[in-house]
Amino acid sequence: MEASAYITARDLTDAELVVRTVAGSHDGFEELVRRYQRPIVGYVYRMLGDHDASLDVSQEVFIKVYNSIERYSSEYKFSTWLYRIAHNAAIDHLRRNSVHTHSLEIEGQDGAYEIQIECGARNPEQEQERNERISEIEDVISGLPPAYRELLLLRHARELSYEEMVEVTGLPLGTVKNRLFRAREMMREVLLKRGIIR
Repeated sequence: MEASAYITARDLTDAELVVRTVAGSHDGFEELVRRYQRPIVGYVYRMLGDHDASLDVSQEVFIKVYNSIERYSSEYKFSTWLYRIAHNAAIDHLRRNSVHTHSLEIEGQDGAYEIQIECGARNPEQEQERNERISEIEDVISGLPPAYRELLLLRHARELSYEEMVEVTGLPLGTVKNRLFRAREMMREVLLKRGIIR
């Protein structure tokens, strides 16, 4: 019976799972955690750069979500609301641990620089090259200031729209675009120096 209820929970939308959770059903919240635990841990880890801290902060995130789920408004995507809570928890952790966060405002054009990683069938050598390239790119991203790193992750790893990024970070749209532009430029400079791109 419990297994079929759990399978049923997997078929529900996030909004339906929230309704179930608010009504007191534990399987609704368990399914939300199952869906988002890994992405949230990954997101927080990329902000903090500390595996143990990212696990602790992610646990705090889900406790906060559970305790405030009745206040969730369905006018927003659940994932956006969840990432907003994760964003705030990671920033709080950085502040508590005296890690300096940069909040440089850059005036500039909205621009994009994308790194293409080929998909499709690859031989082992190509796969190794691809993995090395991904590792190099992740290393470059992890070296960016947290305010810039987070926006790159939200935009490219989580594929959030600019409007969703505004909701998650609480920053004005112009600031999000300017920081994202600057983050891409900083990343491009490092990738050029390392010879990863030409």
